[in-house]
Amino acid sequence: MKLIGFLNLKRISGQIAALVIASIVALHLIITASFLFNRPEPPDAAHDRGHAQLATAIQLLGAAPASDRPRLSGDIARAFPQFGIEALASRPAGAPEGGNLHGLQRRLGETYRPFMLPPDGAAQRLGIVLPDGAMVSARLLPDQRSRPPFMGSPWMMTMLFAVISVTLLGLWAARALAAPLSSFAKAAENFSLNGAAAPLPERGPEEIRSVARALNRMRERITGLIDDRTKMLAAISHDLRTPITRMRLRSEFIEDEAHRGRMLADLDQMRTMLESVLSFLRNDRRLEAMTLVDIASSLQLVTDQFCDMGHKLFYDGPAHAMATVRPDDLHRSVTNLVENAVRFGAEATIRLRMSTDHVTIEVEDDGPGISNALKPNVLEPFVRGDDARNMDEASGFGLGLSITNAIVLAHGGALSLHDREPHGLVVRIELPVQQGRRSVA
Repeated sequence: MKLIGFLNLKRISGQIAALVIASIVALHLIITASFLFNRPEPPDAAHDRGHAQLATAIQLLGAAPASDRPRLSGDIARAFPQFGIEALASRPAGAPEGGNLHGLQRRLGETYRPFMLPPDGAAQRLGIVLPDGAMVSARLLPDQRSRPPFMGSPWMMTMLFAVISVTLLGLWAARALAAPLSSFAKAAENFSLNGAAAPLPERGPEEIRSVARALNRMRERITGLIDDRTKMLAAISHDLRTPITRMRLRSEFIEDEAHRGRMLADLDQMRTMLESVLSFLRNDRRLEAMTLVDIASSLQLVTDQFCDMGHKLFYDGPAHAMATVRPDDLHRSVTNLVENAVRFGAEATIRLRMSTDHVTIEVEDDGPGISNALKPNVLEPFVRGDDARNMDEASGFGLGLSITNAIVLAHGGALSLHDREPHGLVVRIELPVQQGRRSVA
């Protein structure tokens, strides 16, 4: 049963085993085809150093009468000048017989005895004893048979085909097995609670499909949990509005003006708290469409609004700068940052910088700033930058930076906190320009 499960093509192990088997079969087929197309051919007369023609000429001389041999030798010399056949008066002492002349010996027959002569320059000569005892000499042609180059040999071609085939199969296997994992990583990066991202595709081996199904079910459970939490808090907020309204009406009958003012301020703070929490929870559930807008005009509008309320706020940047963003969300995020800046500082500045890759927005104030110990946690919800534990109006609810960070992340950007010299805080927003261009396309 384990062997059957291992060879199941729906599983990764079965696909790897099938890949190995297919690779081995492909290599055997390639080797067989290579040897069939490149097997050595039997030697022919053109590749035997001229042994066939030389043997024919020598046999003609051996069969001819001694009186006709000079005339026949001249005819053969004119017909086959490359052999240089001449009469040999005597055999040099120590001239070996045989050597590498076995092929010529087989062609001449037993009545002829070839032997090697000292080389004449670069040419190798040999002598041949004819059946009647006469001797002739001839030039042994060099070996004309060329060996195939190493790159063109069957073994090299086989190795080359094997390497190419295994490489291609390996690349295909790596892509086929890694593609679902890459889609998982991409889906995890694009995961959002607004339901815009498509579920993970359930394809590939059985293990990959199981993981995809589990991740899709987990995503549904997370989405359902967030929906239930938002609905529960929305119901609580709705139910609390009625008693808050009644309490406001009853507060109007309080004769002490100072006591009535504090009571109304507490009720307003409760209402604001509920609205802020609901706004934070619903932020990921409703994403505005990306639109090409003039960011510079939006930032100047925020500056004018706060200046009309009596705050010292300045704008530093170009007069016009077009980019593709979610305009209402971006306006809301910058407004949150400016509210914090004018709350803790005497004056603030909104700075805009454009580049080919990024849009950089900075909100700078001259307040007390945020300590380095609090910077890693201040972007979390309900974490405030000051050390006060009371819920007064100055301290807020700790949701402004969290909402702004969520909006920036939804744009594919990043939010960071930096110190200002000699004191103060600089909140920097960096948004990618490429994402905006892709959205327009």
